[in-house]
Amino acid sequence: MSTRLATGGRLLNKSRTLGFSFNGKQLKGVEGDTLASALLANDQMLVGRSFKYHRPRGIVASGGEEPNALVGLGENNKFEPNQRVTTTELFDGLTCASQNHWPSLEFDVGVINSKLFARFLPAGFYYKMFMHPRPLWKHVYEPFIRQSAGLGKAPRDRDQDRYEHFYAFYDVVVIGGGVAGLQAARSAGQAGAKVLLMEQDPHWGGRAPVDGGTIDGDTPEAFVEATLAELRDMPNVTLRNRMMAAGVYDHGYVLGYERVNDHTPEAKGPRHRLWRIRAGQVVTATGAIERPLSFAGNDIPGVMLASAVRDYAVNYGVSIGDRTVVVTNNDDAYLTAITLKEIGLDVPVILDARASGGGALADRAREMGIRVETGKGIAKVKGNKRVEGVAICAQAGEGAVLEEVKCDAVAMSGGWSPVVHLWSHCGGKLLWDEDEAMFRPDSDKAPTGDDGKPFVIATGAANGMFGLADTLSDAQAAGQAAATATGHKGKATKAPAGETPQYAPIEPVWLMPQGANIKLRMKAWLDYQNDVKVSDVQLAAREGFESVEHAKRYTTLGMATDQGKLSNINGLAILSDALGQAIPQTGTTTFRPPYTPISLSSIAGNAIGDTFQPIRKSPMHDWHDENGAHWEPVGAWRRPYTFQKPGESVEEAVNREITQTRESLGLLDASTLGKIIVKGPDAGKFLDMLYTNMMSTLKPGRCRYGLMCGENGFLMDDGVVARIDEDTFLCHTTTGGAESIHAHMEEWLQTEWWDWKVYTANVTEQYAQIGVVGPKSRETLQKLTDDDISAEGLSFMGWKDITLNNTTARVYRISFSGELSYEVSVPASQGRALWDRLMQAGEEYGVTPYGTEGLHVMRAEKGFIMIGDETDGTVIPQDLMMHWAISKKKEDYLGKRAQERSFMADPNRWKLVGLETTDGSVLPDGAYAVAEGTNANGQRNVQGRVTSTYHSPTLGRGIAMGLVHNGPDRMGEVLDFPKVDGTVVKAKIVDQVFFDKDGEKQNV
Repeated sequence: MSTRLATGGRLLNKSRTLGFSFNGKQLKGVEGDTLASALLANDQMLVGRSFKYHRPRGIVASGGEEPNALVGLGENNKFEPNQRVTTTELFDGLTCASQNHWPSLEFDVGVINSKLFARFLPAGFYYKMFMHPRPLWKHVYEPFIRQSAGLGKAPRDRDQDRYEHFYAFYDVVVIGGGVAGLQAARSAGQAGAKVLLMEQDPHWGGRAPVDGGTIDGDTPEAFVEATLAELRDMPNVTLRNRMMAAGVYDHGYVLGYERVNDHTPEAKGPRHRLWRIRAGQVVTATGAIERPLSFAGNDIPGVMLASAVRDYAVNYGVSIGDRTVVVTNNDDAYLTAITLKEIGLDVPVILDARASGGGALADRAREMGIRVETGKGIAKVKGNKRVEGVAICAQAGEGAVLEEVKCDAVAMSGGWSPVVHLWSHCGGKLLWDEDEAMFRPDSDKAPTGDDGKPFVIATGAANGMFGLADTLSDAQAAGQAAATATGHKGKATKAPAGETPQYAPIEPVWLMPQGANIKLRMKAWLDYQNDVKVSDVQLAAREGFESVEHAKRYTTLGMATDQGKLSNINGLAILSDALGQAIPQTGTTTFRPPYTPISLSSIAGNAIGDTFQPIRKSPMHDWHDENGAHWEPVGAWRRPYTFQKPGESVEEAVNREITQTRESLGLLDASTLGKIIVKGPDAGKFLDMLYTNMMSTLKPGRCRYGLMCGENGFLMDDGVVARIDEDTFLCHTTTGGAESIHAHMEEWLQTEWWDWKVYTANVTEQYAQIGVVGPKSRETLQKLTDDDISAEGLSFMGWKDITLNNTTARVYRISFSGELSYEVSVPASQGRALWDRLMQAGEEYGVTPYGTEGLHVMRAEKGFIMIGDETDGTVIPQDLMMHWAISKKKEDYLGKRAQERSFMADPNRWKLVGLETTDGSVLPDGAYAVAEGTNANGQRNVQGRVTSTYHSPTLGRGIAMGLVHNGPDRMGEVLDFPKVDGTVVKAKIVDQVFFDKDGEKQNV
């Protein structure tokens, strides 16, 4: 059955019909519909089930404050749960399904929670019932709760849509595109400020075109169109609709969430865009949200906010019911009754809880023949899956029924609450307006920046201004003030004159009727999604939860996906009444971003799929790929583990590479090693604090190996430091440590040594670096240069700039293999060409590229440590017998005092040694050496562990390094290393340097 009206529908293009499906049922809507208006036009009142009791739920609101109508939208890789039908624009082919029920929406077995178990599920029931006895918890309660937890289904398929981030800078950001936002943006724009105006809905103007009134003698709609045209002609103003301000943060940082293509899913471009905005001033023109009233049955489908009923009639031409009872405590709801009457629908009665009744709008309603009852309320709503009628009672009574009226919809209004979320995000304070029964921004306690000056201005209904005249003048002043604060002195034109009917005072009504008995209170709902009743909040108060934050968590009030937009004010008023104190004394809960939920995909931006963590590739990556590289992930990089030849196993390839490098010549792509420039007059002093050894005494043209520790004394990185000139150093780091070490440097420079004159730059990707390694490395490199790279011309741990085939290169004579070795650095763009030339020059020596495993084995043969192998975050240099790398001349370095603590200085710590199996086999990686006896847990005592273990083709047997209790003092002892299969490997403690202990090969 269609409930589409012949009149109304100002936002629709009725000539274009759109097809969509709801729970498999094919339905029709028109262009301009929201999913909510299309469902209501098809008389689909039941749209979901509540979380705890599985009660039938219908649409309550028309905007982002909607708590009930959440659906799973789309299918397969387009599926997204928990989408609000009120903010989802209808498109042809839309598919959606309701949530939180089984087996069907109409027949849900979960409703048994409401019928039979409600008395066992009061506020805080999970604290009271599910703790003891443990067997019941483990086998009954926990499986039941896990099955019931969550709302909606998690997507199974990978999201195929695109998302992106956008960075923007504006003098003034105006949030909200109603008449207040439009006027504030015009005022700021005319003053010369660079302005961004954003509106979360597809349409501009907010509520004014629906609610009526006049602006400069014309309709609000005419004002909106004229103002938009003017703003579009201003080059300094940017307009964005379908864009929400998710949060306002310190220093004028605003997070914007733009739904670019939700309404046109097949369009090209991103689906969502996350804006990261820096603003000089922020103007919040976010409007206000109508509050519901709390009475028994106020959750039955067909009970809606009066403003929403009006919106659906005017904007979408949809009738919620043929007979609508209006219940209110303020004049605004009379507009809904008048609107319904004017389009030919019946309003049996307006129930005004105020004994004195309304003002001019009430008189107009009476003149139209609408019955108005003052001092009356609703005792209960009759019906189950939709409204069938209401029982009328005196508001001042306990709920005695005076009369029953048949109806199929109820329009309720409990007053309006300014949307203060964004104002509050960054510290804006609120004050309680007794006359209007609402919290509004306290302009004297606005969010301030580092300079102590306010940077957020609230205006319009968000500032508690509801008449058009007050709204427009307030917005004019806000826009002008924001522009002035950002240094723009231009004058805006005069604010237009607005006119709306004069409203009679509101009368706060938090419960209907005022003295409702417990039976009625147990059926009067505050939080629709989480099933929190008036009686739950009152129970929380009786049980000692007097803080509004504690009561919130105990009852789950306001913890649903709508963040309590409809429930919080009523809930804290009920709590205040139960505690016998004023509402301001109770206070509000904390408003946290985002204002309404945003997609996780928008937060990720384009970092999804292959771009989640883009693979970092060295300049020689393609050559490696073409020549049999067996890839290994190292952080975000891919490095060759080894280069396999046809028919060769990985182990055989590694052994070949090591043997050929030791006997003749190998090439290593070392481009991924971190390279950080440290420059400035205080660079040497800075590096002395970062490294355990002295760097300031290093001479230009020389290199020094250094260890870096954190504040707690534990090793965090190592590498070779080269001094370029008096003020410049190049620090090499591990591949995985480049970014973190650079961040470590910047943290200390910015927070502790901010007055030191030091500049750092991470240039890892700017240079390609190639290790030319082996006995033939000097001869190979000499083919490409006329510069002297002999032992005298370039000694060990030195560097120099040379010319290689008309290319300038920097050559470091350093070695991680124990062989004669040069590391050649050139700009990244020249890396591949240099690699090709080196491969050609080394052809006569049988040159072989080698990968990370060959690198690791050769360094282990030399007894060199590897960060991440010999270290695990609990190891200090002294454990690794690296006292030689700790300067005795320096008074301090990061970690020095930590290493002097008694536990760190304990002579009984595990120390680094070499391990050699008695049978020549390879020790299992990470294996523990056991000792006699057991520990407090009944496990065998442990006296050491393996940190690195390999087969050495150079030595023809297994070698390993490990940390062993008092290891260096126990040379020659044999330790037992149990394997997983129960067998034991025996290994002897030996010197950790297995090959060329005197370094003759690297110093040749």
